[in-house]
Amino acid sequence: MNSSCCAFEEPLLDQVLPPILLFVFILGMLGNSVGLWMICLEFKSWKPNSIYLFSLTIADFFVLLCVIFRADYYLKGKDWVYGDIFCRLLLFTLTSCRCAGVIFLMIIAIDRYFKILLPFHRMNNITMKEAATICCMLWMCVFALSSYLLLDPHSFSVNNATQCESFNICPKNISAAAWHDVFFIFMSILSLSVISYCTACITLHLKNNTIDTNGKVRRAVKFVLSIAVTFSICYLPSTMVRVSVWILKFQKKEECTHYKDSNLSFYITICFTYLYSMLNPIVYYFSSTSYSNIFHRLLNRFIKE
Repeated sequence: MNSSCCAFEEPLLDQVLPPILLFVFILGMLGNSVGLWMICLEFKSWKPNSIYLFSLTIADFFVLLCVIFRADYYLKGKDWVYGDIFCRLLLFTLTSCRCAGVIFLMIIAIDRYFKILLPFHRMNNITMKEAATICCMLWMCVFALSSYLLLDPHSFSVNNATQCESFNICPKNISAAAWHDVFFIFMSILSLSVISYCTACITLHLKNNTIDTNGKVRRAVKFVLSIAVTFSICYLPSTMVRVSVWILKFQKKEECTHYKDSNLSFYITICFTYLYSMLNPIVYYFSSTSYSNIFHRLLNRFIKE
């Protein structure tokens, strides 16, 4: 890390975050395992949307695998004991898979938008091969955009402990941390805008153009709204905190003491983004009629056995 960057000791994080991260890891892995199992059972009837959901689940899996190492990191008092190479790999995996998850959320939202508002558009005739190609290209783009995390060291010593961080605050200069901030803020705002727009359009269309005879429209509206609300709660706080850091930079605040509260707030709110990886199976798999039917069918079979 650049010597002009700030390094903070936050004992509160060491106390609060480990139980939260362990909770997110356990429930998230359980939910995503069940969700992945359900979608793989329906492999023969996969559609393009199934490939997007599969990619989203894989991204969530790897985010949650990184979360357990972050929990261990905080349990040790922010002391990274696995070396700089593994630190780089962890931060690269966490960043790229979180970004991939956000992108596939947008893809799913756009896919629903076209299916409901523009049913005869070419986008609705995408083949499985084309959908798989799109997903592969998106994964490659995400890896390329996150590759900067593999180039430089991200572990540094602070009072006999080795910290491993990618979100660093460097008030006096523009470092690699600046691109990391811009990347995170841009992807959060872009995804929030796209998901909110698609959700608003779908909600208005369903309410104004569909007769709800059996409650399907109401369930569909609740479903798309739950996606937007959950995403906003999980991603907006950390994005706003990171924007506040840049506001302080533009105000020429060069002392690290000015950023201490923002740093603490960010590392608490960034955990909400991990929470979204835990909630995705509930929001997507169990809010979908087809997948909830599969779940109930499998549950009944298990009970009978």
